[in-house]
Amino acid sequence: MAITIKDVAKAAGVSVSTVSKILNNSGSISQNTINRVNSVITELHYTPNSRAVSFAKGSTKSIIFLTALGKEEAYKNPHMFDIMCGAYRELSKNNYTVTLMDTSTESYPGETVNKVISAGSTDGIVVHGSALNDKTADFILSKNFPHVVIGNPGFDNQLCWIDTNHTLGGQFAAEHLISCGYNSIAFIGGRKTDTISAQRLKGVRSTLLKNGHRMPKEYIVYTDSSRESAYTAALDLLALENRPQAIICENNMIALGVVKAIEHSDLQVPEEIAFLTFDRYPYTSIIDPSPTIIDIDVYDMGQQAGITIARKLENPSLLVQSFTTLPILIRGLTT
Repeated sequence: MAITIKDVAKAAGVSVSTVSKILNNSGSISQNTINRVNSVITELHYTPNSRAVSFAKGSTKSIIFLTALGKEEAYKNPHMFDIMCGAYRELSKNNYTVTLMDTSTESYPGETVNKVISAGSTDGIVVHGSALNDKTADFILSKNFPHVVIGNPGFDNQLCWIDTNHTLGGQFAAEHLISCGYNSIAFIGGRKTDTISAQRLKGVRSTLLKNGHRMPKEYIVYTDSSRESAYTAALDLLALENRPQAIICENNMIALGVVKAIEHSDLQVPEEIAFLTFDRYPYTSIIDPSPTIIDIDVYDMGQQAGITIARKLENPSLLVQSFTTLPILIRGLTT
């Protein structure tokens, strides 16, 4: 039969509440009593119920990972799972459980976070950027609830957030191509309203200008990030009288379309046209030749989110707004 807290109290000659206070490091208990109870705990091989200890401390030892989980989300947002795994790994070290909650079916913005916080069912919330809106942000801040947002919200706020510096990633891409001898560089991005695409383009353009190179207007092309639209965009670039020496693909779905266009144009890579792409997953392993990549370790970003929410739980007044997880260059055969 398992040893209970009552068995410990009886053997130590103290009340159950005294044992509970010692387990939770609360209350004013003499050192002699603490030593005696701890000795009995050791002798009886008593293991406190972690949930009971957490409850006594007013803690659930649970963190909610809030994100949008619509149909085919894994294909639209392939990095989310790696981020979640990184956060889980870090939080589990501190005996936290992580619960995934979906916001895609909310009847009104902020419904999920409102219910979660009001119910007191979690100690903190990790908010993926896909689940963030004004109402969610306002409710978290009004309750001063421990949280961290993955991704810069893009508006002035007092939220805790972490992100990778996509502008820096664009700089890395341009610097690499320039170092390889390319100075005529095009950029195929997502939609013009896409924040990450705009930040990466900003880094590319600023680096080119810094090195005395101009990016003509016709070298900047926007797409819907599908392979088909990227294919058409790349064909147009490659048909220009002064075609670019290299193409930067804002994501690897775009890179699939660019590869198809290069093959259609019967050009040799990298001798006649070079290209690189952002992000290793999900498609770079099937691109031939193996592409040069500006990659973000999103698993590490998840770990940084776990570290940040743990710090926030210890110090609710802490405000963290920072770029973490630097982009890295993985040299392939396309530059």
